[in-house]
Amino acid sequence: MSGEDMFQGMRYVYEVYREMSFSRAAKKLFISQPSLSNAVRKTEQRLGAPLFDRSTNPIGLTDLGREYIRAVELILDVENGFATYVHDRNALQNGAVSIGGTNVFTSYALPPLVAQFTEQFPQIHIELVEAVTSELKERLSDGSLDLLIDNTELNAAAYEKKFFREEHLLLTVPKALAVNERVRNYALTAEDIKRNAHLNSRIPPVPLQEFREERFLLLREGNDTRERADRLCHEAGFSPKLRLEPEQQVTAYNFSCYGMGISFNGDVLIKHVPDDTNLCFYKLNAREAVREVNFYFRRNRYMSRAVREFLKLV
Repeated sequence: MSGEDMFQGMRYVYEVYREMSFSRAAKKLFISQPSLSNAVRKTEQRLGAPLFDRSTNPIGLTDLGREYIRAVELILDVENGFATYVHDRNALQNGAVSIGGTNVFTSYALPPLVAQFTEQFPQIHIELVEAVTSELKERLSDGSLDLLIDNTELNAAAYEKKFFREEHLLLTVPKALAVNERVRNYALTAEDIKRNAHLNSRIPPVPLQEFREERFLLLREGNDTRERADRLCHEAGFSPKLRLEPEQQVTAYNFSCYGMGISFNGDVLIKHVPDDTNLCFYKLNAREAVREVNFYFRRNRYMSRAVREFLKLV
């Protein structure tokens, strides 16, 4: 028997094992049932004993059959592993990585990572998708995104994550508001945030109830920043008075710069935008104000080598 005939017989036997039926296996293999039965018998004759117990319904494996299937699966694992290696090798020459994020992360977190990656792998195409979190989650779920960078906690049963950094929410308050005078001992500047003064345990969080009469710029419902802001205000004993509900954190920040109201912003944003002398910043209660920024990817989905190489940078 030639090597090609042997491997063909092996695949025929394995398909019968998977289907536990000669008729169903023949349909899957696009051959006639008599041809399949004859091919399996030739393999059994070569081995000197039957692989299948044909007296049961559905058919079962003999002791030799179980050992044969274990050997076949080892061979298939080697074959599949080599095919994956070849695919991944080619993927580093002409592959692609699609990454999604909100405006804050695509503007300030991704550029240095993408620049470093493209310098190392110039042939790989990077596709950036900038949108709100709800849309990005849908794209990650349907497979049109490889990675999602976000500060929202996604379902661990469906997604795995790679930790990127910690983010701290801060209260962003127009300096013209009179409330700043009452809480001036808690006030921080943009420069303070950039040198991580807000992470100093000796810096106390501001009493949030001092701002209960002010107007707020909170993101639309369903956003993690909005949910945390609502919980912080609730714990402080008030419901925030809304002036605007923008979709993006950077939009809320810019409106605060123009005195439109108070917003909640992460230090990722504040550290990267130009300093604005029209704003005061305040540290918030640590429990709700601290969150992780992660790269998320679908659990149990094949990850190309290009994506794996990008995650190494993270």
